[in-house]
Order: sequence, then C-alpha cells, then structure tokens
Amino acid sequence: MTNQLAVIGGSQAYSFIRSGELSGERIPPIKTPFGESQPIHKLHVGGHDILFMSRHGEEGYWSAAPWVNYRANIWALKEMGTGRIVSWSGPGAVDEALAIGQFVIPDDLIDETKARASSFFEGTGWGFVRQNPVFCPSLRSAIADVMSKIGVACRSGGVYVCTEGPRLETPAEVRKYRLLGGDMVGMTLAPEVFLAKELEMCYAAICYITNYAEGIADRPFTPGVLFEGLLDEKEKETVQDAVELFPDIIALLPARVLSSEPPCDCARLMERYRLRGDIGPDWRTWIR
Repeated sequence: MTNQLAVIGGSQAYSFIRSGELSGERIPPIKTPFGESQPIHKLHVGGHDILFMSRHGEEGYWSAAPWVNYRANIWALKEMGTGRIVSWSGPGAVDEALAIGQFVIPDDLIDETKARASSFFEGTGWGFVRQNPVFCPSLRSAIADVMSKIGVACRSGGVYVCTEGPRLETPAEVRKYRLLGGDMVGMTLAPEVFLAKELEMCYAAICYITNYAEGIADRPFTPGVLFEGLLDEKEKETVQDAVELFPDIIALLPARVLSSEPPCDCARLMERYRLRGDIGPDWRTWIR
C-alpha cells in the first residue's frame, strides 16, 4: 500500500479552495476509463504532502450527489498513488440525540441509493468484498485521535444512511431509517467507500451534523433558504463553525495517519482473486 493520503471534501469544500485556505498545485481533471475526475489539489500541510478533492466541484455545488462521478474520482486518486482516503460529509440527524454541528465518525452504513454505478467490476465475476468493517478501523482511530487533540467533541460510531437524492427524504423514509438503526442520513458515502475498497484503499469518514432529518424536529417550511427551514439561523452558525474546523483537522491528519502502516486488512480485500489468478499486480487491469 502506498502512503499517500487523500481528503475528499463535501458540500462546502470548494469554499476552502476559493479562499486559499487549502491551496496548492492544481492537477486538472484526470481522464479515467469512467470519464473525468474532479480536479485534484496537492497540498503541503503538517509537514506532509496530501491530495485534496472537492467532490461537488471547485467553484460551488455544481454536481449534486447522484451525479458525482464516484468511479472516476476514486480511480484518479488511486492513479495519484493514494492508499488512504478521509472523506467528509454533512448528513442530517436521524438520532435526535445528535446535536447540530456535532462530529461523528461512522462505523456502518445502509445503502439506499438506486441508480449509481457502484462497482469497477461490471461484466466480471469479481467484487464479493466483505463489508465488516465498512470503514477502515485504523483510519477511524486516527481521526478520533486528531479530534481529541484539537479538543473537539466527537462521537465515534454511528450508522450512516446514504440516499439517492438530490431531493431530501420524506418523513416516512426517515421513520424507516430509524427503525433500521440509522443515526444520520446523507447522500455521498455510497458508493464512494465501496469503490475505494474494491481498489484496496483505506477509507473512513468525518461527518458533521447539518440539520435534523425530516420529522425529527418540528420545523416550518421557509422558502428561499438552505433546506427550506430545516435549521434556524443559530444552527447555521453552529454548522459553519464546524465546517471552519476542517483546515485544522486536515493539518493534523497526515502526521497521525502516515506515522505507521495501518493494522487493517484494506490492502488485501482482493487477495482471493489474486491467489486464484484472476487479477494481477497492476490494478489498472482489473476492469474489462
């Protein structure tokens, strides 16, 4: 496994690029067998070089979750030598015990997406990749250590429900997710985590709670504002305070993540196919 760390930014990641807070060498979109990726930025933070990608676009929220080219993005990061990916996402709370602006490091996922390309291995007999743990335990531990170091309260563990979007969820759907054990609902971690695992990359996520999901809190409809009133002005400020911590978090991640080889099995997820002779050492040849 390579030591390159990449961070995939969520819906407000572009603001850090525009402001220059996360500035570095810009690599234009990379052509992959699945189309073009988002641009990649090489950053020097915490004495280390890392890669940074804004999944929804550089100038704004130009590509909503259903239309992000997840396969191209993950392929491009692998092409750049990435072995570990830390992703961030801003889900809504299904568990009412979660607070707006609170950080959560999910450890499980329910995939409710319907129309996304979710595998690199179309047309093959491969892809039976075990999903326990869903997220790399080594990366999750590293993230938790970083959050503790900067003194930010963070819940370790939680079930992320990933929906298709771009619409928000209905009250009945949110009730279903609660019954299924969901803690938060968002639109971006699937198939991203599954694709990373198919290419034997470590993947973990940092979530910050942006709102209460429909029906969890009684909020009147307010036209013309984000989420049409699912969060009030004070909560918006709390969410923004959480977002503004990301440069600090990213600055500390490389030293913690890259300090040693991870005690995980992410780099051996395709070992059965290697031993069987189905795939070779060059991961680029694993698709048809």
